[in-house]
Amino acid sequence: MLQIKVYDAEYKFMNIVWKHSPIKSSKLVELAYEELGWKKSTTYTVIRRLCDRGAIKNENSIVYALIEREQVMCSESEEHIDKFYDGSLKLFFSTFLRKEKLTIDEINELKKIIKKHGGEI
Repeated sequence: MLQIKVYDAEYKFMNIVWKHSPIKSSKLVELAYEELGWKKSTTYTVIRRLCDRGAIKNENSIVYALIEREQVMCSESEEHIDKFYDGSLKLFFSTFLRKEKLTIDEINELKKIIKKHGGEI
């Protein structure tokens, strides 16, 4: 899977791109100002950086998302688990569940997800 690093502010910007892609860059400037408070120069800098990393394409002043939100979420999740939990999903869940109590519905939903992805319960 292609992994492209998207930093926090860029992720907020990418949410706008994902929601509206394809979108005119001028409209993207307006939306970035409205939703993020960014100046035009900031928006164009981020567009250029994301283009350079292959996350978006800006062709004839139309911006297209080249990566999906799910790709970024998976990549960031893997990075987080590798960094803080030594790559152990089990350690991540056990740490998380020390603070969070799941409802029966949440437990059943997680069981469905695990079963769907090849695990037996």
